Amino acid sequence: MAHPVQSEAEVLSRSTEGGYHRLVLRAPEAAPRVRPGHFATLAVGGPNSALLLRRAFSIHRADVEAGTVELVIAERGEGTRELARARPGDRLDLIAPLGTPFPLPDGPVSALLVADGYGGAPLFGLGEEIRRRGGQVGFILGAATADRLFGVEQARALTQDVLVVTEDGSAGLQGRVTDPLAQAVKAIDATVVHACGPMPMLREVSAIALGLGARCHTSVEEAMACGVGICMTCVLPVVGEDGVSRFVRSCTDGPVFDGARVRWDDIGTVPPDLEGAAAMGVRS
Repeated sequence: MAHPVQSEAEVLSRSTEGGYHRLVLRAPEAAPRVRPGHFATLAVGGPNSALLLRRAFSIHRADVEAGTVELVIAERGEGTRELARARPGDRLDLIAPLGTPFPLPDGPVSALLVADGYGGAPLFGLGEEIRRRGGQVGFILGAATADRLFGVEQARALTQDVLVVTEDGSAGLQGRVTDPLAQAVKAIDATVVHACGPMPMLREVSAIALGLGARCHTSVEEAMACGVGICMTCVLPVVGEDGVSRFVRSCTDGPVFDGARVRWDDIGTVPPDLEGAAAMGVRS
């Protein structure tokens, strides 16, 4: 679990990459606490706004020396549109870091990092850390169209093993990000796969990776109302280490989960064998 701090973070810069916006925020207390896979939340609209809920974003990078935290934002509604128009000098209410990050290896490993769209934001810092520990990485970066890709050049700066996939064929291979996954795992002899993206993609990535004998760690893109474990809106059915299935919170127990333990087929339901299901009126 992270040790988050709340601060008034100054916007140092805003830039665009494809269809996304990159915000660099001055957050010297938060930056040293960030690990790959952590996320942050930002308040939107000001104290008198009807936009009550904070917006959650994966942390792209944290620079301890500079005291900065970098977020990647896609415009999806009124709140994210406001953040995408932030200007240098603006101050934003930031809580970071939050959640459970990707597990880091004790030594050298061969890892495949898989992302859809800006889901790849936390994977580049992870790739750098794996390389620092003597390991090697490969990337599969996918999106619906070329303008929805993120981080291709960052990936190529880390490794020559980069596959780009778009559904319409406007960049790289045509297809889904999972299409070349099995071949890529074998090509770099990956023993672990790290992935971030929509639930259907993570489900398929997990199935393919586990079927090939690789471990799989998935960062879920689940809607979060509070981000700190209070509201229970982001729960997923997950099998615990004791073999018992429970609802766990994506914001505190995740967003990174062992792909072998998430009950992907049961997301959005209350399985009858789930601990506490009987109290919810669910019968087997």
